[in-house]
Amino acid sequence: MTQAIALDPSPDTIAWRKVSGHLIVIEELQVLASTVVVVAANLTALLFIHNRLPLLVAAVAVVIALVTAFVVARSVRSWRYAERDDDLLVRHGWFVRKLSIVPYARMQFVDVTAGPLERMFGLATVTMHTAAAASDARIPGLPTLEAARLRDRLSSLGDTRSEGL
Repeated sequence: MTQAIALDPSPDTIAWRKVSGHLIVIEELQVLASTVVVVAANLTALLFIHNRLPLLVAAVAVVIALVTAFVVARSVRSWRYAERDDDLLVRHGWFVRKLSIVPYARMQFVDVTAGPLERMFGLATVTMHTAAAASDARIPGLPTLEAARLRDRLSSLGDTRSEGL
């Protein structure tokens, strides 16, 4: 019971926000692309290798892709973030759960990035950088307007809160 409390601070008082469901599509497309490459390479190998090993490898790749697709969907659905008065909470993970608490006063800068697939779906990733590299947190799969709003808010709060340091 102690672990549940440590990974979910004040659950009744925090308004957790979800990331976009389109992030699942992006992650699944990446799994699909990898699987297609492996299967195509093994089917091509059948032209040169006269045994069933390439078929076995292709079948294993498909099974791994199906399991990965399930895990990816569950993992993406676990992403949440919450803005509090003094810090930002980011939690994620289906199998291994992680909670990051990033104080606004400790933020050095905020990045917004979007790869080609993210841009196609109108999404971006917000990354908060602090003095300790291990404490950097990111929130993937945000709609671009929400990412820009969060970036501006975090930058503003970071500037305001760090003035007293």
